[in-house]
Amino acid sequence: MENKYSKLQHYTLVLLFGILLVFVLVEAREFLYPVFMAILFSYLLYPVENMLEGWGLPRILANFIIVIAAMALFVGALILLYKQLTSFMGDFPSLQEEAMKNLDRLQHSIDEHFGSTSPDNEHWLQMQVSNALEFSGNFLRDILMATTGTVAKIGLMPVYIFLILYYRNKFENFIYRQLPPARHPRAKQIIDEISNVTKHYMAGVVIVILILCVLNSTGLYLIGVEYALLLGIISAFINFIPYFGTLIGGAVPLLYTLMVQGDPNKALMVLIFFLAVQFTENNILTPNITGSKVNINPLFTILSIIVGGMIWGLPGMFLAVPYLGMFKVYCNYNESLSGWSYMLGTEGTEEHALTLGKIKRALGLGKEN
Repeated sequence: MENKYSKLQHYTLVLLFGILLVFVLVEAREFLYPVFMAILFSYLLYPVENMLEGWGLPRILANFIIVIAAMALFVGALILLYKQLTSFMGDFPSLQEEAMKNLDRLQHSIDEHFGSTSPDNEHWLQMQVSNALEFSGNFLRDILMATTGTVAKIGLMPVYIFLILYYRNKFENFIYRQLPPARHPRAKQIIDEISNVTKHYMAGVVIVILILCVLNSTGLYLIGVEYALLLGIISAFINFIPYFGTLIGGAVPLLYTLMVQGDPNKALMVLIFFLAVQFTENNILTPNITGSKVNINPLFTILSIIVGGMIWGLPGMFLAVPYLGMFKVYCNYNESLSGWSYMLGTEGTEEHALTLGKIKRALGLGKEN
């Protein structure tokens, strides 16, 4: 009885700790997410900074150069995207009007085809899309209005990155000082593996997104889609959502081409183009650039993105997967958490995986023994 009572106390404390942790994360989001993002970008910039140190530059100078260079690239990209978005918002009323005209023709065609004469259904499609466009316009305006505030909130990120890179050895030694000497080798293994996983993941994601920015924008421009650069960049940045990011991002130019430009042929070409991009990204770009360093199965990847979005919004969706990957690395070296490592990982379902050999056998194409 006493053992059951102690277990109940343990689970109660764990539950209370979880509730308190979520509360703190939500309440302190404006302070915490820039710090957590700065940690990830520090891992991204560390190899270059370490290379500069290897060339003989003092650490403080190497940090200064790499942070200033990264800021210049980020500000340049932000200005380009902001100008494109501002231009789009200036044309939004006329684009909305054009979309409603195209939808009116589509509604008329549907009514003629199905013989619908009900007054309740006469303008149902226009009303639904009009509400959606109004919501989208307000959302984009909120983004433009919030940009200044967001930049102010994360304005300390370069300072965080500079100091994290400068004091990185101090942070590592602090961890060692919290542990007995016998546990230092395992702690170093965990730190090194987390560093390796995060560096490869961040570098891979950035490279894939940059490639998709060029690929998407070029493809949309050749197809003849208006605002090809803006739509290509937006669809590329949505790709930070694993597995489905390319298709979700492709839905934006697809709906624009279909509703605003009113060209079904171009819309079909956009659909085919993004299906090809999805295949290329999933089978060529991501496996060869990002690899499987953050070895989290799709279920927990999607759940972590949803929970991260609920807690910290878009920054949380971006941060969820790499930090879950760090937690999994820690679980790999902790026997009491080995069950969590197994649950989060991709192992254990190999017999159910869809492989080329299984497809051949199902079609009767496999060689008989």
